[in-house]
Amino acid sequence: MSDAARRSGEAALREVDPTVSRETVARLEIMVETLLHWQKAINLVSRTTLDDVWTRHILDSAQLAPLISADARTLADLGSGPGFPGLVLAALRPELDVILIEADARKSAYLGEAARRMGLSKSLKIVIARVEAAPPANADVVTARALAPLGQLLAWGDRHRSNPAICLFHKGKSWQAELTETMKDWDIECTPLSSVTDRDAVILRIGAYRAKALRDR
Repeated sequence: MSDAARRSGEAALREVDPTVSRETVARLEIMVETLLHWQKAINLVSRTTLDDVWTRHILDSAQLAPLISADARTLADLGSGPGFPGLVLAALRPELDVILIEADARKSAYLGEAARRMGLSKSLKIVIARVEAAPPANADVVTARALAPLGQLLAWGDRHRSNPAICLFHKGKSWQAELTETMKDWDIECTPLSSVTDRDAVILRIGAYRAKALRDR
């Protein structure tokens, strides 16, 4: 990754959050360094995105931070993988107790080393388990990126959310069709928010929801 790409990514990050500290940026730089090192051994992100990590992954994750209420206390990131968005949000919102749920032991080891090198707070917890089998997180915020279709995310998120809670899910250009299909089975309070990194993508901010089968009982 070139210095120019890094500087451009940092500048965009400050547009999303003008108050981000130099210390936080330094932590994210360490995360990127750790990811690039581990990428040589395990596939954490697509190789085609390595030259644009700051925009494609860091900024894409960081745009969730302003959407999280100041009252939120816990965040569960489902299928954390390379730490997007969970590890980035742990750096940007250090007051949150962050739970990273990841089934792959090697990716979990990477997450642990990245968190340690970044100097993140002890409130960060890594759970090595499948999302559907992990202990309920009872989180105020549930996130997921590039993990599963929306209907599946709602089912998994229901296990790990508190009441009330919000879910923040990254979705690509087919999000409208996916949402329409999902609403056949779920009643959802959903607000699509334009992504700052991809004009065809959105962040789905989901409030209350329930399966229609439960409503109709």
